[in-house]
Amino acid sequence: MKKSLIYTFAGTLLSFIINHFLLESVGLWLELFYAFAFGAAWGLAYFLDREDFSLSKKLGISFGVMFILVLLGSLIFGFEKALPSVFKFSVVFVGYYLLASFRSSKSLRS
Repeated sequence: MKKSLIYTFAGTLLSFIINHFLLESVGLWLELFYAFAFGAAWGLAYFLDREDFSLSKKLGISFGVMFILVLLGSLIFGFEKALPSVFKFSVVFVGYYLLASFRSSKSLRS
């Protein structure tokens, strides 16, 4: 759990720095929201990368987090601006498991 939180914080910070300073700015709070979606994906993917979680449980939790991101983003920024957070989350989440699939253990943890 501790490493998952570290990955979430590090992913959020790294994504925010890259988006804010190297790419076109869309607003500080929206950039923080997108960065949090990126960091949350890394942290959650690492947290769920355990043998005691079935694939359906992993997918259910990830869809739940995506729903929460859209809901919060829609309430704060509007639906159109909340949608990219789900894209960022899902790309990172799937990317994590794609990288893990190349290992014989099917996990990036071990």
